[in-house]
Amino acid sequence: MSQQTAPALTESDEEWRTYDEFAAGIDTYRLPNAPLGGTALTLTLDDGSTIVLSFGDETVTWEADGELAVAAGTTDPYDAVAVRPDVYFVNLPLTSVEREAVTVVFSTTTHRAVVVHSVIADRAVEGVPQVSQRFWAAVTDQGTPTSEAPGPSRDLIGKRNVYRYSPQHLYEHVYISSQRYAWQCLEGVQRGHGDMDLSTVWKFDDGLYLFCFREFRIAVASVWLHDLGYALQTTGIFLGLTGDGRSEHSRGGGHIYPLGSVSYPDAQPV
Repeated sequence: MSQQTAPALTESDEEWRTYDEFAAGIDTYRLPNAPLGGTALTLTLDDGSTIVLSFGDETVTWEADGELAVAAGTTDPYDAVAVRPDVYFVNLPLTSVEREAVTVVFSTTTHRAVVVHSVIADRAVEGVPQVSQRFWAAVTDQGTPTSEAPGPSRDLIGKRNVYRYSPQHLYEHVYISSQRYAWQCLEGVQRGHGDMDLSTVWKFDDGLYLFCFREFRIAVASVWLHDLGYALQTTGIFLGLTGDGRSEHSRGGGHIYPLGSVSYPDAQPV
């Protein structure tokens, strides 16, 4: 059997790519949009604060108290995907304020939810990702919550997956610990590049995992919902700074191909 030889890296391949360069087209295999027009939803977060959302066809009018503190009547665009028939991934790429995004995952059967707030800091600090994220478990006002509340999970530690986002985007992830993951680009403008960045994993439901990363080298963070059940599909978003310093929101999505996993016999990762 002949063995394929991977193409050698060129000088241009070795240049570190900006966020907007690698994100272009990374939503090719994303699941279709699911407009929520006419839907109203109130979330009660685990700190007691609330978010009230009223969805139109393309925009959402909303308000929030607590740490998010958004004035009543605020309007922003939104993007929604039905990851499963009863689970929605909703992102608000905020235009009411610069350099921020709010992502909500909610279930219409368990009435559980997760809220992620991503923010680009004004200045870069050496050794600290410029995009930070905060996380809340929540419940909706649509019924009595059932099942366990979403929360941090160690279930992905040791797993190794390949993610195909488009014909030109193929990445490998290795989940190292509860705080970090390693990645490398196998196909695409970042081919040959890789790093180990900060990450957060929460279990949302059976086979559904919220995976978020915050890169050190460039100003970008992402929120993904991995469906590791039968679907083996992922849906996500990015928030980061382009090569010319503008903040930009991007969508992502694709197919998951598990490569295997390892288990630690004694000492465990953090």
